[in-house]
Amino acid sequence: MRVDFAEIAEVLQQILRRRGFRPEDAVLSARLFAEASRDGVPSHGLNRFSAYVAAVDRGEIVPTAVPERVGTAGALERWDGRHGPGNLNAWRSMGRAIELAGQYGIGCVALARTNHWMRGGAYGWRAAEAGFIGICWTNTIGNLPPWGSVQPAVGNNPMIIAVPRKAGHIVLDFAMSQYSYGRLESYRRAGGKLPFPGGYDTRGELTTDPAEIERTQRPLPIGMWKGSGLALMLDLTASILSGGDSTNRISRRPTEHDVSQLFIAARPQFGGEAGESWAESLVEETIAALRGATPVAPETEVRYPGERVLESRRRAEAEGVEVDGEVWSLIASMR
Repeated sequence: MRVDFAEIAEVLQQILRRRGFRPEDAVLSARLFAEASRDGVPSHGLNRFSAYVAAVDRGEIVPTAVPERVGTAGALERWDGRHGPGNLNAWRSMGRAIELAGQYGIGCVALARTNHWMRGGAYGWRAAEAGFIGICWTNTIGNLPPWGSVQPAVGNNPMIIAVPRKAGHIVLDFAMSQYSYGRLESYRRAGGKLPFPGGYDTRGELTTDPAEIERTQRPLPIGMWKGSGLALMLDLTASILSGGDSTNRISRRPTEHDVSQLFIAARPQFGGEAGESWAESLVEETIAALRGATPVAPETEVRYPGERVLESRRRAEAEGVEVDGEVWSLIASMR
């Protein structure tokens, strides 16, 4: 089913205000959830909203908390999220990184004691829309087995890299597994198989069955041992620079909270107008070369990261946001 974007945002806002969110924070948090589903990422949009509300009800998310700066070293700042809403803390952190980049050319905010940031791509899009290169990542509870193990011990640690482009920003939003747990849930809900093997079944064999992978908790790391190693390094850098908890410590709790995150913004224009023109030319030349690469089949189109998001956004604006009927009914009952 499809629902108008404004209606979704209004319903979510009402639910959050009833739980103590300030009006302006309820508006922003609701909009970020609605935009995730609008952009074709329901696994970190409406599908995750009920879990977000449950974390508020359990006291893990403090609705009125605002992050506090606790350390600074030029373009690098350390902030305490104070257990606040993850998407609001992340939005503010990338905003501060952009401010620092405007001053220094590059800015970095390391954030501790925050919560799940929901759709990480939102913060890459924010940087790109402001004209900055954006890079950010978060650690998580241990939900990915390190290479050579069957036991989850590293985080799925989503990472985002964004490059601004006038004709459509280039935004790569990816987890450390071939498919995030949210994406596995989406495929399972739809009753479909994964396009490519995404993890191991109970027999220890690669499978395209999302339910089997959820059951074994053995998703396949991207690049196998390389993705496993990258997950570890993202975890360590975020927790060390923020002064926050690592995946190992987060995993000792019954639920995931007090995660560590890093937000980087960089100004791509150097040398005034000439530098800006050079950067734009480079990006367009690169995208043209990518699109000109020979596809594997005549009906296959070579795309850049973020292109599907733009297509989903355009369709949602014309026809409404595609939502899971069961999920929407559950959310509507929270009002």
